Formats: sequence, structure tokens, C-alpha cells
Amino acid sequence: MKVLVVLLVLLLGLGLLLDRVAVNIAEGQVARQLAAEGGLAGEPSVDIRGFPFLTQALGGRYDEVRISLTADQLGQPAGTEADVVLRGVQLPLSAALSGSVRSIPVDRIEGTATLSYELLAAELGGNTTLRPEGDGLRITRTVDLLGYTLPLTAAGTVSLDGDVLVVDVRQASGAGVELPGFLVDQASDLLDLRYPIELPFGLRLTDVRPAQDGVEVRAEAEDTVLQAE
Repeated sequence: MKVLVVLLVLLLGLGLLLDRVAVNIAEGQVARQLAAEGGLAGEPSVDIRGFPFLTQALGGRYDEVRISLTADQLGQPAGTEADVVLRGVQLPLSAALSGSVRSIPVDRIEGTATLSYELLAAELGGNTTLRPEGDGLRITRTVDLLGYTLPLTAAGTVSLDGDVLVVDVRQASGAGVELPGFLVDQASDLLDLRYPIELPFGLRLTDVRPAQDGVEVRAEAEDTVLQAE
């Protein structure tokens, strides 16, 4: 009886080991495919969810694969990061083990990219600062216009125009000083921002909102095939 128990424990341990080895191989294949398809500067972090893994692997279909992308991998400025979820990933186990993967069909891709406030402030230049305020942004900056040095504070909104993030100032005023209205109006235009966003894997932008650490941009794609170049 003891021998049987020990044997069962060993078999269970071997099964768990094989499960982890297989998932590591599959994650490596997905990472390489993503790097090739997205033109990434390096392989991203890949986490295939679900346990046991081998039951998914034998079927060649994975319900959820999570990807983390850094600014360097995306080829974007520091302060950019993205988290991507692949749903319904089709990757035969034989192809993964042999390293012969050429394409990976995916039912749905959902992504969230975060653009830090420091990054967006740097795009506006000067001593600009941005912070979340309700559903919008609070923007402060000192600008030079028509011989005046104008300290401004403004409320702004964030929206999408195609693949461009738009920061639009709706209300600006002098920060603690009285300023001519026409100067405030002209200076307000200097606080507007249009920031193009490039995301891999055929993702299209769907939503944007201010968050604690930056502006979060959501994207999605349906029925995508990740194809190696």
C-alpha cells in the first residue's frame, strides 16, 4: 500500500513537472510569435492561464493568454506600457514542441495601454504638469506669449480621434493672477495635445480615460492571426 501511495505521488509530481515544462515551451512560442508579428524589440512576458495546462495543450486551444509589454518592447517613449489579453488562442501542441509555429489564430484580443502623465507633460513641453481630476485632467503650465509670462491652470478632457489621443482644454485661467481674457484664450491653445498611438497586433482603439498613474487607452481586435514575418 505504501509503495502504491509513493508511486502515485511520484506520478503526480511528474505530471505537474511535465505540465510546467509544456506551458513554458508554449509561452516561449507565443512570445516569439508576438515579437515577430508586432515588430517588438524583444520578447514580451507571456502567462498562459488555466490549470492543468496539458488538457488545453492536447486540445490545441487556450482560453486566456496574458501579455505584458514594456515601452522598450513597444518602441515607445518611457512611461508607456501595455497589458494584452488573448482569448481563444489556437496553438497545436505538436507545433509548439517542434518549434514549427508559423501562425497563431486568436479569437479576440483586448489591450490596455497606459501613457504616464510625465510622458504627456513632456510632449506639451516647458514646466507642464498633468494630474487626474474627476473624469478629466488638471493641466498647469507657464507659457510665454506676446511678451507676457502667463502661469496657467486648465481643465482638460481626453478623447480619441481615430488612433490619436486628444487632450482638449475647455477651461483655462491665470493661476492666481489676473490676465487679459484674449491672452488666456490664445495661451489655452498651447495646452492642447494630439498624441498618435501605435499598437501592435491589429488592435484598434476603443476607449480612453484618466487613471491614477496615467491615461489608460483601451483597444481590441477580433479574429486575428498572429503571423511570423
